[in-house]
Amino acid sequence: MIGPDHRPPVWPKPEPGALAGIRICDFTGQLAGAGATKILAQLGAEVIRIEDPVRQGRWDILRGTQPFVGEHRGIEAGGSFNNHNAGKLGITLNLRDDRAKDLLRELVAESDAVTENFAAGVMERLGFGYEALRAVKPDIVYVSNCGFGADGPYASFRSWGPIAQAVSGLTFQSGLPDLPPAGWGYSFMDHTGAYYMAMAILMALYHRRRTGEGQWVDLACIEAAGTLHGAASLDFTVNDRPARRDGLPNSNRCQSPAMAPHGIWACDGDDQWVAIAVRNDGDWERLAEALGEPWAADERWVRLAGRLAHEGELERLIGEWTAHRDKHEIAELLVAAGVPAAPVLRPSERIDSDPRTSDWGMWVTVPHSEVGDTRVEGLPVRLSETDWAIGRAAPCLGEDNRYVLGDVLGHSDTEIAQLEADGVI
Repeated sequence: MIGPDHRPPVWPKPEPGALAGIRICDFTGQLAGAGATKILAQLGAEVIRIEDPVRQGRWDILRGTQPFVGEHRGIEAGGSFNNHNAGKLGITLNLRDDRAKDLLRELVAESDAVTENFAAGVMERLGFGYEALRAVKPDIVYVSNCGFGADGPYASFRSWGPIAQAVSGLTFQSGLPDLPPAGWGYSFMDHTGAYYMAMAILMALYHRRRTGEGQWVDLACIEAAGTLHGAASLDFTVNDRPARRDGLPNSNRCQSPAMAPHGIWACDGDDQWVAIAVRNDGDWERLAEALGEPWAADERWVRLAGRLAHEGELERLIGEWTAHRDKHEIAELLVAAGVPAAPVLRPSERIDSDPRTSDWGMWVTVPHSEVGDTRVEGLPVRLSETDWAIGRAAPCLGEDNRYVLGDVLGHSDTEIAQLEADGVI
């Protein structure tokens, strides 16, 4: 493992990164799109966010919304926006004006990819669908990421993360026996959609490097979600066994492969929990010894079949044992005994007091032009020669107009000032 001495520096950003030389004209927002281009920015790509000055960038609904950073409020202080867009550049273009559309065409001509996660058809209505982009730059890579994809019977439907989870079948498979489906958390598919989108952008750019051909990558978040429950789909189509049957699912229990006990138990304190996984009979023997309870010597628990047959009772007994103990102490005891266990950490614990992430350099402090120093999340990967880095926080609205329009596109300060005065930027 690469130790803390190899954490990426936060300022200035070292060059070149692994994706140095790649420029992305970026319309993404929220997380399913913005999370994808953030990954590429951290790996060295120049990602230029396009924002609407009239709406103050609010085609990304996270712009200026809580949670806020410290005591700051307003359009630049949204914590989620600042996290998802760290390391990017930002310009404003009022695309209601033909001059702004001309500027966008100039930027597309200087870019390798155009990325967006609007609802299907929005880019076409703006005048910048794939055919229009290709007319500007024949080898452009265009990646769209919308809930139901760009065509098909549901293309006109809009989606958020929970909708993608529900329609794909993921929500149906999660929960506890005899209770309604619980879902996979508010934005699970926003995160997963971002990962798929980042991969899609890279694959299309790699194809272009090999062949010189650009292309349109049409990503549907619903389909991305569908890839995550292959075993359940196979079980139904081959064995005719639905995911919800006779008390299933139990999202805490492991059924493939079968393990018992396997779950989350309440500990001492308010909403404190510990995770324990017994993979096999050897793990159980070590757990029973660590528990030191008379009931743990019951012959019913020695073999997996017995533990599965009486799983409810076994879980209750373990819960009684954990209920008055500290979650960290339980995890330390069991791990020392050779049993997989971990405390269930709250976000503040994981960020501020867990050496497994702090020593990795996962949380990076970067300067923001208005908010000041702010902490954002990095990447859970390391590249020995071209490691990731975050050189700046998210851009303020139009913060990089002069660099992009001037240094990249060649417009003079006088021209840029006039465009600003006319409400074009």
